[in-house]
Amino acid sequence: MMHEERPDDMQALVTEIARALVDEPNAVIVEAVKRAENTVLRLRVAPADVGKVIGKQGRTARSMRTILGAVSMKHHHRYTLDILEEDKHGPPNGHSDV
Repeated sequence: MMHEERPDDMQALVTEIARALVDEPNAVIVEAVKRAENTVLRLRVAPADVGKVIGKQGRTARSMRTILGAVSMKHHHRYTLDILEEDKHGPPNGHSDV
């Protein structure tokens, strides 16, 4: 039985996890960018909450990515997570090294 790809479900999942971690849950925004081979979930939080979603030594971000990896296996579609941080001097910068 083939599972449907549901980026909206993954977007909602990441949104709920992030809202549970931060001090400003209303500032959480998750954008799903669907591509042929994968879906990138771009997470934005309030500047003061970036550390909370990344965690000490990137553990929280790594845990969220592990969950997405498990879902990727089930849905036969890769999901990746980018945590974006507002730069003081320009547009948001992605954190893909975490």
